[in-house]
Amino acid sequence: MLNFGNLMTAMVTTFNENLEVDYNQLEVLSNYLVENGTTTLVLCGTTGESPTLTKDEKINIVRHVRESISKNIPIVAGTGSYSTKESIELSIQAEKAGANALLVVNPYYNKPNQKGLYEHFKAIAESVSIEIVLYNHPGRTGVCIDPETLQKLSEIKNITCIKDSSGNLDLISQYKLAVGDNLKIYSGDDSLNLPIYSLGGVGAVSVASHIAGKDISKMFNLLENNNFKEAQKIHYKLFNLFKILFCAPSPAPTKYALYYKGIIKNPLVRLPITSLNENEKIKIEEVIKNI
Repeated sequence: MLNFGNLMTAMVTTFNENLEVDYNQLEVLSNYLVENGTTTLVLCGTTGESPTLTKDEKINIVRHVRESISKNIPIVAGTGSYSTKESIELSIQAEKAGANALLVVNPYYNKPNQKGLYEHFKAIAESVSIEIVLYNHPGRTGVCIDPETLQKLSEIKNITCIKDSSGNLDLISQYKLAVGDNLKIYSGDDSLNLPIYSLGGVGAVSVASHIAGKDISKMFNLLENNNFKEAQKIHYKLFNLFKILFCAPSPAPTKYALYYKGIIKNPLVRLPITSLNENEKIKIEEVIKNI
């Protein structure tokens, strides 16, 4: 079983002025994140604008970043979609391109029942030899993995983790009761990193780590050493950042924050996501200055 550490970053995909993938900037950003506390990179997820990327672009991104960073840093590739067949095909290609694990989101739009969810994830897991990180996001997909379904999925050897973005702390408790230590739970909402850890989570798949990776890493290290009060201080220090990075459709705010800090060359996003307005930019600048 891989050690993903406590801070996975759901990495943005950098584009050039022609809105083509900028692989040089991807290399710069991936190394910056690792230097600032990221223990695992998650590529081509929602924050990576996966719905706007072609299959070839996704595979090239995985291959390029794998060649650009230390082999000790795991790479998780987002390969889930509403089509089981297409997810399997992309998963197989991502494994060949060097992904160490896969992030597989709930099938969206077509709203399968729990049996359909189980069979979907099972089929993808059986198609590859690398680990699977389930991604539960009811707000974006329209379906939620039930605790009973998660318990069944945890019995599949290479399904080892779940990223939960439900925003439902009761569900986290139900998950923990269902799977115990058989499956690791990662927070998918930065503002819930602290409470989810207290309920048995092991870390986060973070967006805010683009901007405050060292602080978030320090918070988890403090929690692992039972220093809750100091960890809580970091949580509140970063709370406004957690929220402002979703003041507009993601990842436009995060890309602007990275651009404002001089980490990437531009904050361009692909349609249907649009760039920030001036008021949104000012709000993000103020939060970054304050932290």
